[in-house]
Amino acid sequence: MNKNFFTLYQYIGPIILTPLSFWLWWHSYQGDIKRTLIAWLIPILYSYIVPAIGTNVLKVWEFNTRYKLGNFRPHHGFVFGSATAMIAWLIHPIVASTLFLVFQTGIIFASTLGLINIVYDIKAIKDGILIVYNQPYADKKTEEAIVMDYALWFFGVFGLIYGVGVGFSEWLTYHYYLNTFTFTLLFFGILVLSILIPVWGYRKSSLKKYGHDGCRPIK
Repeated sequence: MNKNFFTLYQYIGPIILTPLSFWLWWHSYQGDIKRTLIAWLIPILYSYIVPAIGTNVLKVWEFNTRYKLGNFRPHHGFVFGSATAMIAWLIHPIVASTLFLVFQTGIIFASTLGLINIVYDIKAIKDGILIVYNQPYADKKTEEAIVMDYALWFFGVFGLIYGVGVGFSEWLTYHYYLNTFTFTLLFFGILVLSILIPVWGYRKSSLKKYGHDGCRPIK
């Protein structure tokens, strides 16, 4: 991968993967829009909320792309979110009809999404698309060290919560019924937890390692 790949993918990828990932989840769930939105929309919203705050509010991250709103590329939610939804569909062939399968889905999502996004961010930093002003960056450590400082929380733990949420929506539908009220609680519960827990964990980890919470740029 090089800078040309990232430049092209950030536009071509979402155009293809956003409708395709929606259709695949919708088709797999036989037209059940509630479960489809949990599987498809949550990673897109997460990819807007967390990076937008990280770039334009905290200014810890910066995208080096042509079109930006401050330090944030306006289409980032679809770049990351559509790919996440697509990968999640590919690695989730079995509907979670038991609680064991619910947590298995979470583990699979966490490990796969974590690994793929670690590799992606390392390459993005090396090619100058992404800049992360964290402590390893200030200490002039490797791109791998920069990414591993936050990846466990913002990719791995997110994947765990997202996967458990997807699995739990399937378990509820299989055994009971996912009505509108339950869907609304579940959707926003997954979204809120997928944001708050990684942020909390990252801050605690950063305080323990560096004596600060990692929520300000370290240059």
